[in-house]
Amino acid sequence: MAVMITDECISCDACAPECPVAAILDENNEKNPQDSYFYVKPESCVECVGHADTPRCVEACPTEGAIVWDMPYTKEYNDYWQAGQDAGTYNIRVHKKKGLMLPEQKEQPFISDVSMSDRESNANIGRWA
Repeated sequence: MAVMITDECISCDACAPECPVAAILDENNEKNPQDSYFYVKPESCVECVGHADTPRCVEACPTEGAIVWDMPYTKEYNDYWQAGQDAGTYNIRVHKKKGLMLPEQKEQPFISDVSMSDRESNANIGRWA
């Protein structure tokens, strides 16, 4: 992943249709661990790498702070994603044969010029930064 939807989300549905990999779930989806706002599946999000220069969900979102940076979905951050899964922050897909689809199973591309401090602090993205 690398983007996260926060509780600033107003559930307007502007972001989900913009996602080129269908990584955004609405608040009523059973796979969404959040009760009242949208959710980005970290194991699916590609930060629009290969699709756009910046995450398209952020460009569509009308609410500052609703979509922020998260850590890259790479092996280096496998423990981060496992801890988030254990805490209930994330609901990472479980594959029938491979098990929990953590980055060690399949890494996702990310925008490499975003600083780790921006990711660690869940900084605003794009026009909101």
